Amino acid sequence: MRTFLLTFVLCAISCTFISAQGFRRENMPEGSYSPVTNINRNGYPRVLADNSVVFRVNAPQAQHVQIDLGGTKYDMQKGEGGTWIVTTKPQVPGFHYYSLVVDGVSVSDPASQTFYGCSRWSSAIEIKETGMDDFEVQNVPHGQVRTVYYYSKVEEAWRPLMVYTPADYDTNRERNYPVVYIQHGGGEDHRGWMEQGRTAQIMDNLIAQGKAVPMIVVSANSNVQSRNGGFGGGYSWEGMQTFRSEIIENVIPFVEKTYRVKKDRRSRAMCGLSMGGGQSFYIGLRDPEVFANVGVFSTGMFGGIQGASNFDLEKEVPGILTATQKFNQQFDVFFLSCGEQDPRIQHTRNVVKKMRDGKVEVRFNSYPGDHEWQVWRKSLHEFAQYLFK
Repeated sequence: MRTFLLTFVLCAISCTFISAQGFRRENMPEGSYSPVTNINRNGYPRVLADNSVVFRVNAPQAQHVQIDLGGTKYDMQKGEGGTWIVTTKPQVPGFHYYSLVVDGVSVSDPASQTFYGCSRWSSAIEIKETGMDDFEVQNVPHGQVRTVYYYSKVEEAWRPLMVYTPADYDTNRERNYPVVYIQHGGGEDHRGWMEQGRTAQIMDNLIAQGKAVPMIVVSANSNVQSRNGGFGGGYSWEGMQTFRSEIIENVIPFVEKTYRVKKDRRSRAMCGLSMGGGQSFYIGLRDPEVFANVGVFSTGMFGGIQGASNFDLEKEVPGILTATQKFNQQFDVFFLSCGEQDPRIQHTRNVVKKMRDGKVEVRFNSYPGDHEWQVWRKSLHEFAQYLFK
């Protein structure tokens, strides 16, 4: 208890200092910038020209302070006045979770905005990537992201959805829209795609450029606990049944009752990252009467993660290799993607090759990066341009 209280006090001191330094003019490292994930744009952390990051924390009574950035821990050095500082190695562009480790206790950095990821509230830092303006807010018509609640008969509880509607949704009342049902990864929830994934920025910019048709994007929380037992996860058809019931019997009917949407299968898409990619693979491909468009981003079910082995494509999606012509006719878009440094990449390429050798019509792309949000933003950016045309 004493350790917890001490850590709480240290964090409070750190918060006071870091908040204050945002209003104080000081000499920042030359060529550095404050990432958009900072609370105070004049404070730390700072990203240097080579994409290394300078972290600075005030904790005068702490004995040991580290930065845990994406699983790599950096020891901070204590300086005058109890200010700790460290410079990391260069980081790849994109969104990275991090935390402070103060005397062995992992906490969020009060200088950063927090995001729900890794099954906890985490700090994050955004490293800019040249040429990715479509991921930023631009001078184009902007849609809206709304948080709404629907009643789940699976959980017997009210549950949240985050829904992106395009810029003309409220003014063009004669128009009905196609819908993308987009799923988060393990350790995240419905907020992931709209906050970390920048779905609204991507869709606003693509629609404004005429590269994507106006569409609604629905992000559900797939961490569903059925009252009758069963959790909405697991890389198997059986493991998908709880969430399959949730999305088909609860989420889709709510969306189609509440919003002006097209209600045919060709006007629905399902996609997702990692765990959500597995959900999209099983539910999307085995329910062609519901979805005609499927996107699978960085799933580990083909291999590259613990417990994934001997993936039998025909067994998991009956008919994909033995009734391929029928399978192809059922889907307008079938798209897979993965990061080039992701342990899942070679397994994904192997499955894509097997599909293509069997004449399955599948699109595939890979992007620089590991198992992280910049890859998934690029995946959505590409997938959205194929849809509903």
